[in-house]
Amino acid sequence: MHDKRGIKLTKLLKGLALKGHAPGLVIVALFGVAIGLGLFTFNYGKGTSYFSDNPLTCVNCHVMRDQFEAWTHSSHARVATCNDCHTPNGFVEKWFVKGLNGWNHSVAFTLGGFHEPIRINDFNARVVQNSCVSCHETAVHQMISHFEETMSCVACHSGVGHDTRN
Repeated sequence: MHDKRGIKLTKLLKGLALKGHAPGLVIVALFGVAIGLGLFTFNYGKGTSYFSDNPLTCVNCHVMRDQFEAWTHSSHARVATCNDCHTPNGFVEKWFVKGLNGWNHSVAFTLGGFHEPIRINDFNARVVQNSCVSCHETAVHQMISHFEETMSCVACHSGVGHDTRN
């Protein structure tokens, strides 16, 4: 027993191919496959979780588990999420950095181009430094002018965000 819909679709596709529409069909099919793979990957990678401030999002990647665990033991675990320290305060700036890091992390984790244990790059270290100063400005305003260009807060306070003593 044949499926009449399948036969009709086959006839339609053959008819379109005979009329010179085959290149267009190939492009549409490839575009559909790309969109489908993108949606599958986004869903498989828990993509919607990256729109939140939930620290559990950071452990979607196994390479971040040690950092997450160290954060749970830190003094900042009760007062700051990952995004509080690792993204800028402004709405546009925050989403730009999240998007940039999301892209860079997905490429690095997919292709394996990262150091283990994972290390912060210079750009993101500046983001963290700015976050420290933003939250603690009243306490550090006199030190900022003397040390900000030559020393970062985490040079002395490395275990504050990620306590690695445990």
